[in-house]
Parts: sequence; C-alpha cells; structure tokens
Amino acid sequence: MLAYEIIQKKKQDKELSLEEIQFIVNGFTAGEISDAQMTALLMAIYFKGMTASETTALTMTMTESGDQMDLSCLSGIKVDKHSTGGVGDKTTLIVGPIVAAYGVPVAKMSGRGLGHTGGTVDKLEAIPGLKTEIPTTEFLSIVAKHGICVTGQSGKFAPADKKIYALRDITATVDSIPLIAASIMSKKIAAGADCILLDVKTGNGAFMKTLADSQALAKAMCEIGEGCGRKTVALITDMSVPLGEAIGNTLEIQEVIDVLQGNGPEDIRKICIELAANMLYLAEKGDLVTCRNMAQKALQNGTALSKFAEMIEAQGGDKAYVLEENKLDQAKTKLPVLSPEKGYISDMDTEGIGLCAVSIGAGRQKADDIIDFSAGIIIKAKTGDLVDAGQQLAIIHASSQDKAQAAAKRYLDCLTFSDTPVPKPTLIYGN
Repeated sequence: MLAYEIIQKKKQDKELSLEEIQFIVNGFTAGEISDAQMTALLMAIYFKGMTASETTALTMTMTESGDQMDLSCLSGIKVDKHSTGGVGDKTTLIVGPIVAAYGVPVAKMSGRGLGHTGGTVDKLEAIPGLKTEIPTTEFLSIVAKHGICVTGQSGKFAPADKKIYALRDITATVDSIPLIAASIMSKKIAAGADCILLDVKTGNGAFMKTLADSQALAKAMCEIGEGCGRKTVALITDMSVPLGEAIGNTLEIQEVIDVLQGNGPEDIRKICIELAANMLYLAEKGDLVTCRNMAQKALQNGTALSKFAEMIEAQGGDKAYVLEENKLDQAKTKLPVLSPEKGYISDMDTEGIGLCAVSIGAGRQKADDIIDFSAGIIIKAKTGDLVDAGQQLAIIHASSQDKAQAAAKRYLDCLTFSDTPVPKPTLIYGN
C-alpha cells in the first residue's frame, strides 16, 4: 500500500477503506509519511468530502492513536457533552451539576480558551485553589464519590488528531466538515462515555457561521457517534449574540452561580435546561418533558447548586466562593459603555466582542498568555433591544482605565443600530 495511491484514489472521489485510512494516518503520526503527502490528502478531502463510513473510520483511527478513558468503574449510563464553543458559553458548569444531581455520572474533560472563545477550564481556575490538572485515578474517584468532576483534556488523547490539526491549521484545510467532525468526535469517543450530547453553535460568534453548515456538522458528528456505537444527539443553538450577560472568567462563574440559584439571564437558563434535559433523556431518566421538569426542579430547589459546590470542594477549591456573596475577585476598573444614539441594536459582532474581552486580559491571544480572571464584560443590551442615547450597553471590567477605555471603543465598533424594530435571534434551532 502506498500513500500516493491513497491520495490519488481520494482525488478521484473514490471511497477510502478503513485499512487505507489507518495506513496513512498511523504512518503520518509515526513520522513515516511526509507532511507533503498528508497535506495532499487533506486537500483532496477538503474538495471531495468524505462518506459517513470514511469519516467514522478516520475518527476511530485517530481515537485509537492514543489513550482511551475507561469509565466502566462508574455505575449507570455515562453521558458526555460537547459545545463547539462561543462567547459567554458557560453551559457545562450549569448543565453538569444539574445532571449529576440526579445520579448521572459526569466525567467531563474540557479545554482552555484560545482566540475569541472562552475555556471551561480557565473559568473554573478563577476559583482559588481549584485543580483542573487531575490524574486519571483521582478524576475517576471524584466522579465515583461526588458524581461530577471537570478536568483539563489529556494531551494523550487522539495524538493523531493533534498532529493532523497542526497541519490543517497552516494549509487552509481547517474548514472542512468531515475533518472538523472527526477531530471533535475522536476526542469525545476517547473520553469513554456511553452517550454524547452535542451543542452545535451557529452564528457570527460560532465556528460555523451559517445554519446550513451547523446542521451539516451536527449530522456528520451524529453519524460518527452512532457509527462508533455511541448514542448521539445534537442541538443547534444560537451564537449570533453572546450567551448570557457575562464574558470573562470570574464574571461567568458568578453568572453560573446565579443560574444555579434559579436566577440569571433567561437565554442561558433556557439553553441549559434543554441541554440538561437531553442528557437526562440519554441517561434514560424519562422522556424529554419529564427531563425538562427535572432540570428546572434542580435549579429551583438548590440541588444543582449544592452539587456544584461539592464538585468545587472535591477539586480543591473553596466552596465559600460559590455559597457566599461577593467572594470572587473584582476588577479595579468598571467602565460603562454608553449608547451613542437612540435605536434598536440590529447586529452584534459576537466574535469581535469576544476579542474585545481578550484585549483586556479575559482570554488568550496565544497559548502561553496569562489570563486576568477578573477582566471581562457585562452586557446590558442585545440584538433586538431598543436603547436610548446615553443608556448603558455594557460594563467593561478591566485592570486599568486605559484598557477599559480602549475596550469600550472597541465594543461600540461591534454594534450596529437601526431606526426600525429588529427581531431577537432564535435561541434553539432544534435537533
């Protein structure tokens, strides 16, 4: 078998076999197949696509290139959740405790933020003392005892994907739906859950900008999950505006606490209830109507908040930061962003707003940047809202007045106004 023949076959739009995919992926991971040949294959895939069978084979080959989590020591049906990311997306830290409150084990591996999107691990580390780098045995022990643990992703999962992604990043082959789907699902399969819930974001703040592309990605990932023996469900949710009101690590943790107390912004509460309901449904806790009611009850009666505090303590953090008010760090400067005119907010550049938060230290522009946990933005008005001139649109939280002022100007540049009413974005587009 030759790499040249496999490249030629895909270039001619013919389906690759499992053995051919294994040969070239494993050879590339081992350094036996050159960057040039893998680039040629990636470009052929970019233009010709992949069948569901090919994409599943690619996913499993990348999954099997590294470690795989064994969750068999945990009782019950294990359900994992993945979001394709966005601005203000703190759903894992709300949904996980809701689901764990009903005895469904949540063994969650999450990532750090890079670019305009925030990372769940970074948000958790805004709580003093909390550990996210946890050995596997301790991770599983925490889940077995407390029902939930959120840790950083292991670099030993799907190393083939890591190496292939680095090549995609410099060869303009990132935005290929089969390659995106296989990349995401290889790590989800390696994480060991029985079922997978996918939250696929759509809109200008998401990786997939259009609903059609988001639907195609959701379909591809569900086909992979089912092909790999995992029951998989996808929801498509909006990211044309930031989710919730808070952007930035400490600010988002406070919003998580607010929602777990039964309060918080309506959009994030609604999405989290729907995500939690689907996870409970996958765990066979009832039909979707029953599971929605269960999720709402966990927020209303405090069991989800208690489970979150329990998780914080189990991971070395101080649960007082969850259960007591005004414990989390506050930024030195809080600067209101005022509307320059009266009108309806007709559009928000959500990716730009995420980058605005990064510019004041709430995220990373490169992997080794140090995060200012207290930095961020509180949003006071969104697309579809009518605002008066001089009304607060947002509040910038920053370490200095200069940073806050620069961010305020940048934030205003992300907004478009209209004299006529504008509909609010659809929040959930369905399965």
